[in-house]
This record gives sequence, C-alpha cells and structure tokens, in this order.
Amino acid sequence: MTAKKPRGEKIKKPSIAIVGAGSLATFLAVALRDAGFIITEIVARDSPPSLRRARALAAKVGARAVTARSGALDFALLWFCVPDREIRRAASVLSDHLLGRLLVGQKELARFALHSSGALSSRELDPLRTAGVAVASAHPLMTFVAGAHPSLRGVPFAIEGEDAAARVARQIVRELGGESFRLPAARKAAYHAWATMTSPLLVAFLVSLEEAARGAGLTREDARRKSLPIIQQTLANYSRLGPEQSFSGPLIRGDVQTVAKHLAVLKKHPRVREVYMALARAALGALPVENGDELKRLLRD
Repeated sequence: MTAKKPRGEKIKKPSIAIVGAGSLATFLAVALRDAGFIITEIVARDSPPSLRRARALAAKVGARAVTARSGALDFALLWFCVPDREIRRAASVLSDHLLGRLLVGQKELARFALHSSGALSSRELDPLRTAGVAVASAHPLMTFVAGAHPSLRGVPFAIEGEDAAARVARQIVRELGGESFRLPAARKAAYHAWATMTSPLLVAFLVSLEEAARGAGLTREDARRKSLPIIQQTLANYSRLGPEQSFSGPLIRGDVQTVAKHLAVLKKHPRVREVYMALARAALGALPVENGDELKRLLRD
C-alpha cells in the first residue's frame, strides 16, 4: 500500500511552457524561473514580430522559442498568457499537435493547462481536454505593464477549473509567494469587473484628476506630483480604518453649496463632471453623508 504524502509536503515542480510573450508572459516566465521552475518553451504565433518577442523572452529564461506546430511540447504544464480572444484558438492548435503526437505513439508529458484570463472560464481550454489535459484558469490580481516589476508576494490568484489542474495551480502560486482562492466559473465576469475597477479604471479616474487640476491652473505633471500625498494617505486610511472612517470632504459635511460650485466650474470639463457626478452618487448610496436629499436633487440636474 502506497503511503500518502504528508499534508503540506511539496510535490515535484512541473516543467512549464508559456504560450505568448507579452507583458504578463514575460513577467510570469521570469518569476517562475526565479522560483525554480524549468521553462522549456515559449510558444509564439508564426509571425516575425511574435517570434522576435518569443526569442527575447526565451533567452531570459533558458527556454526555446517555438511555434504551436513546431514545439517539442516536452513539458508538464502549458500556461496561456495571450489575449482572451486568442485562448481557444491557441488551445485548439496545440490540442491538434498533441493528438498528432499521440497517434504516432510518442509519449507526451503535457498533463495540465492554465490560462490567465480574469473574465473567461477554463472552458476556453476545452480543445485540450480531448488530448487528456486537465485544465484550469489562474488569474493574478495584479497589473503588469512594461517598465514595472511588481512583487507577487501576497498577490491573490483566482483559481477556477478542474480539481487536478487547480491543485497544481495552487502549488505554483505558493511557490511564487502568492495566495490562491477558488472562484466558480459563473462568477468570473463579476470578478473581472471588480478587478478592472482596481487598476485600469483607477488609472482612468487618475487621468480625470489631472484634467480637473488643469482647471485650477496646474499642469498634468504638477497634478500627479501634488496629488500623490493625499492619494497615498487615503489608501492607507482605507486599508487601516475602512471606507466610512476614510471618507471626508463636502459630501460627508452635506455642503450642498460647495458641491454646486464644483458642478458649475466643471461644466467646462464635461467628461470630468460626469465622473464627479457618478462618484458622488455612489457616495450617497454607500457612505455617510449629510443633507442627502438635497444632494440627490442637485446631482440629478
């Protein structure tokens, strides 16, 4: 009778092939290599720009740059880091390649596949199921842009999919220093809407701040520099005290006259005015305010 592994014992790290060579693929490939994983291949589209990016990334992590049809596929896990619209197509091409190898009697190592879409479920990888591959999705709640090098320490990863692939995903996340949580497939769109608000739409809000500051005679650069102390303190307050205790300004005081002045001056900046009104309405519904009825009437105009 085979003894069970003790709870918490690490299992052998799977070898990994990365599909894609963009910002997320680059960050993950380097992070995985630094955590002791072997990156065997960087799988790219069969086009010169895609192959150039794949070769550059492969050189960083000691892998081979290949296309979906030319790769050796000598890995235990495929990790798709491509745009959402490309996941199923790439999975289909790789599934055909895997099945072709199986038909000629060549043993394959590929047993698991992950994709990193926050909005789509692991069903996008269904073509690989026909090749006997267990599939899941693993989305890090973090922003990855060129020129930035965020830490994965404590970063939450939303895991969804088949149990076998989800277990491997959780193991990898632990090795990367992140934290994982299970997410039902039916909740992925709602999860990704929240995730989009945490960073991309936050940046859109910050751009609106810059435009508002122009009305006060500041340049965009000055606005960024002068806004950072209060933004950072607000985030620190939110983290330590929660939203209600972090809320300040004219709405909590019920200062209808001041809000009216804001709306009047922002008529010169209609896009910013729209953002201001949307956020003020959200505050009326979720945060402590005075003179709520008067403010609602003002914000309806």
